[in-house]
Amino acid sequence: MDREYIKAKLSQLPHSPGSYQMKDKNGEIIYVGKAKDLHNRVNSYFVGVHNFKTTKLVENIDDFDFIVTKTEKEALVLEINLIKKNRPKYNIQFMDDSSYPYIKLTRETYPRLSVARDIKKDKRARYFGPFPDANAARDTLKLLQGMFPFRRCNHMGDKLCLYYHMGQCLGPCEKEIDPAVYEEYCSSVVSFMNGDTKDVEKDIKEKMIQASENLEFEKALMYKNMLESISKVVSDKQNIEKDNRGDRDIFAYYTDRGYLAIAGMLVRKGTILNKEYKLKPLYGDAQEEFISFLFQYYEANPAARELVLPLDMDIATIQEVLPFPIFQPQKGYRQKLIDMCIENAKTQLDLKFSVIEKQDKKTEEAIRQLNAIARHPMNRVELFDNSHISGAFTVASCVVYEDGKPRKNDYRLFKLHTGNSDIDSMKEVIYRRYFRLLKDNGRLPDGIIVDGGWIQIEAAKEILDALDLSNTIKLMGLVKNDRHSTNALMDTDGNTVEIDKNSELFFLLTRMQDEVHRVAISYHRKLRSKAQTKSILDDIEGVGPKRKKDLLKAFGGITKLKEASVEDLAKVVPEAVAKNVYLTLHEEIEDK
Repeated sequence: MDREYIKAKLSQLPHSPGSYQMKDKNGEIIYVGKAKDLHNRVNSYFVGVHNFKTTKLVENIDDFDFIVTKTEKEALVLEINLIKKNRPKYNIQFMDDSSYPYIKLTRETYPRLSVARDIKKDKRARYFGPFPDANAARDTLKLLQGMFPFRRCNHMGDKLCLYYHMGQCLGPCEKEIDPAVYEEYCSSVVSFMNGDTKDVEKDIKEKMIQASENLEFEKALMYKNMLESISKVVSDKQNIEKDNRGDRDIFAYYTDRGYLAIAGMLVRKGTILNKEYKLKPLYGDAQEEFISFLFQYYEANPAARELVLPLDMDIATIQEVLPFPIFQPQKGYRQKLIDMCIENAKTQLDLKFSVIEKQDKKTEEAIRQLNAIARHPMNRVELFDNSHISGAFTVASCVVYEDGKPRKNDYRLFKLHTGNSDIDSMKEVIYRRYFRLLKDNGRLPDGIIVDGGWIQIEAAKEILDALDLSNTIKLMGLVKNDRHSTNALMDTDGNTVEIDKNSELFFLLTRMQDEVHRVAISYHRKLRSKAQTKSILDDIEGVGPKRKKDLLKAFGGITKLKEASVEDLAKVVPEAVAKNVYLTLHEEIEDK
């Protein structure tokens, strides 16, 4: 950080609302914030004493940018959009884990039931939930599908499927079904999901008794299991009040020792349907991070009928942006809910803090040890591995770790063209990876770790030298002992440093090594599986999935297709396509 440059830039900041973006030495945005007064807020990062987490952020700031807005509302919206676009590593982000499972009932001629998380994709459908977890949603879906014979297929075929013969689908693909039947089923599902289960239970009990009297004991057992499932679904709901107080979301937060805990309750018809807990390191102002959470949450979840927030929050700007009423109670029922949330947040923070703090300290110690061994910053590290069988389907994976944590969005997979030579494969993947980064002005790592000893290091170094990156990126290799267990790191001079198997660095390197192996092998298996199901018809111009299906159905397989004439093929597909098929299949025969 050029302190004189930063000092001069800080002095020029306006006393206006806006958004600021902190950048690291590579020009990457690592933190986005908003402020009523840009001058005061941004200057506060560079003066005074901060907690450990904020100090860590400031140490990584090399520059900053800012955007002035007319109002604080505009600054808030801009901040959220920049977080979504850049996903800065020091912002508290909830995008990946804030969507919940719902039961989805489509509004189609022949409706379907399914579990869905993206409820904004199909706005015409009805959604019921959210559910505490995917298992609860799937169990409820299974119960509903057992009670109501909606169609199961995403795309209707032209033949009756197994579900029809099992009595779990009405078979609209072949049968004419009165739309009123499905309307009745839909109404029953809505009633059931709203808690009115009496009629359904009565109907199932009658069917169970009838099946038992007819000595259909397996069917009777099925109905008995349905009743037990209904009972479980009903009993799993937590009543917080005897009377029906409507639908609302309640969120509150608690901070301590550099962490922010957020707790929430989603209440529907006086019943808690789901509880929400988040615990994240805190790098900025707690209330602003909490507001950021709320906006990210409602990006992925439906709007609340009402939102209940703590009294000490300034909600003027939030109320301008979120399209539903916000309450800040001082007493009564809503205040009781807020108190529950705050207590839950405090409890969750106390329970999880020691574990998370311990994990963070271990990771930080591992990075410190790696930096010391490398004598070079190794905060962003890329690892490579390849996978093949006798030179076939040769692939490589590149995994990226930053501050000891995987950056899965930055992972890369490569199909290689160098056969079964590990040395040539290493050269190819290193060249392709860093030539592309240089061409696109992408983010280069601090270090590279290859899974192998001197031979792999030498191959990678040859390419880095050619790209003039040897002085920029630190190259090291994982060295194995006689028992094929990693026990040392080797540098480009052939020097090795033993790794203590009880050290935090050893456990971090093991996790990294396992991850790069997993990614490479998974990709290799995927390509092999795809090749095994590939057909020669896939490469013929004019033959898509439907025509391929029609040809195989008409002739029974590739062997019979090869025996067919152009005239025979033209009975199934257009003549031009038939000629393409005939020529391709007979070229295949000649090649053999």
